[in-house]
Amino acid sequence: MSRIGKKPIEVPANVTVTLSDNNFVTVKGPKGELTNTFNTDIKIEQEGNVITLIRPSESKQHRSIHGTTRSLLDNMVTGVSQGFERTLELVGVGYRAQLQGKKLVLNVGYSHPVEFTPEEGIEVEVPANTKIIVRGINKERVGALASNIRQVRPPEPYKGKGIRYQGEQVRRKEGKTGK
Repeated sequence: MSRIGKKPIEVPANVTVTLSDNNFVTVKGPKGELTNTFNTDIKIEQEGNVITLIRPSESKQHRSIHGTTRSLLDNMVTGVSQGFERTLELVGVGYRAQLQGKKLVLNVGYSHPVEFTPEEGIEVEVPANTKIIVRGINKERVGALASNIRQVRPPEPYKGKGIRYQGEQVRRKEGKTGK
């Protein structure tokens, strides 16, 4: 039995969850609205402010989508009530980030600046030249944008320069020794 799939989802008072035919779920909250269609094999039941998910059998496919469906639905509820954020740090001499309107411009050692335009519903903030905060209600989109920003200049192991997530540990290597 899936431990994650069995856990009930607590819905906060300021969030409304609407279940429709074919497992089409709409979640509305103070930060926005998210919709998703889940597999029709998993049964989604709502009693008051608690949502439970029930799988029809112990088959491998039903076991595999049970926990995933519960996690996705819980992320939707959390996103519209609290939101998600990822923080990135720029480490390196001359590395900096700035906002030009809604566009994020990175100067990370290339001959040209790298620009990112966040999609609708995603907000980018630059509190310092070497710090970037990505916020939004959709966990998948926030993580994808943060990952794309990090891929511009991933941290390298010799000097530790690059773009990294806040708190990420970079394994350092020793340089070559001269004779």
